[in-house]
Amino acid sequence: MMDKNIKKVLVLGSGALKIGEAGEFDYSGSQALKALKEENVDTVLINPNIATVQTSEGVADKIYFLPVTPYFVEKVIAREKPDGILLAFGGQTALNCGVKLYEQGILEKYNVQVLGTPVRSIMDTEDRELFVKKLDQIDVKTISSVAVSDTKSALKAAKALGYPVIVRAAYALGGLGSGFCDNDTELKELTEKAFNYSSQLLIEKSLKGWKEVEYEVVRDKYDNCITVCNMENLDPLGIHTGESIVVAPSQTLTNSEYHRLRELAIKIVRHIGIVGECNVQYALHPESEDYRVIEVNARLSRSSALASKATGYPLAFVAAKLGLGFGLFDLKNSVTKTTTAFFEPALDYVVTKIPRWPFD
Repeated sequence: MMDKNIKKVLVLGSGALKIGEAGEFDYSGSQALKALKEENVDTVLINPNIATVQTSEGVADKIYFLPVTPYFVEKVIAREKPDGILLAFGGQTALNCGVKLYEQGILEKYNVQVLGTPVRSIMDTEDRELFVKKLDQIDVKTISSVAVSDTKSALKAAKALGYPVIVRAAYALGGLGSGFCDNDTELKELTEKAFNYSSQLLIEKSLKGWKEVEYEVVRDKYDNCITVCNMENLDPLGIHTGESIVVAPSQTLTNSEYHRLRELAIKIVRHIGIVGECNVQYALHPESEDYRVIEVNARLSRSSALASKATGYPLAFVAAKLGLGFGLFDLKNSVTKTTTAFFEPALDYVVTKIPRWPFD
């Protein structure tokens, strides 16, 4: 049942408008505020973006039009004294801000409880080195990679792995600072740029041409876990999933591939300790059942907005309630009104997401 000590909750919004972040996370934030209101919890929202639904009158009880940064969030916490904070509903900006608040001891200082996925688990998914170590503990395959913090080590890592390699920035959204490199010159150019966005880069073996598949997974604090929907990218690995045509549910996976990846997704989410919603991304070999876990987003993502609309399962709404301490069996599915949120949706139709304006 719900934690009765939580009377007031601070929600970190999606921040200033930029491509791939803000509009996408307005949906999850609005749903979260609606879920909290239903339980008569006082809501405080921080979001400088006036062009959103969540900042409309009546959605949150109090709105601060301030940047989603530790400096301003601390000021709001000192003034509003919330019992809890939600970090997973404002995209990467909110998540990174939450990690900083935790590291700087601000949440502890004001005795603010993080609702939903614990910050340690968020760090386990965002820090690439911790992430690989964590999945090694349960024998789940990740892409062979080396975490580096300067260009010299990046070149060394690429030599050891062999070209082509892919560069990924940690704590970044939408593949910012990431890309493919076929030789030293390309790698040098890309890493010098990427270190402007991130202090840690991951040099990993390229799996260009493998299928890209993702699963949306929901878990409550009682360790009940379901996969709400899986999706397949029409383009193979190498095109960012935000730019790719995505089909839900997957169309080319065999029954055994589908169930194997589903089982792994649940195992991963339980091991990391997610509470609420998250997204597990895989690379799957087109000719065999060989797979690699690309990443886990311990937050609502663009894919979860698609999954919610494709299945009618309100992911953000359910995730917010799970953060308050409910179990999946406590919640009714707000669409069917009869089944609980513990049922996996069955799709007898196909949903496609086609990007209107890819960056190129």
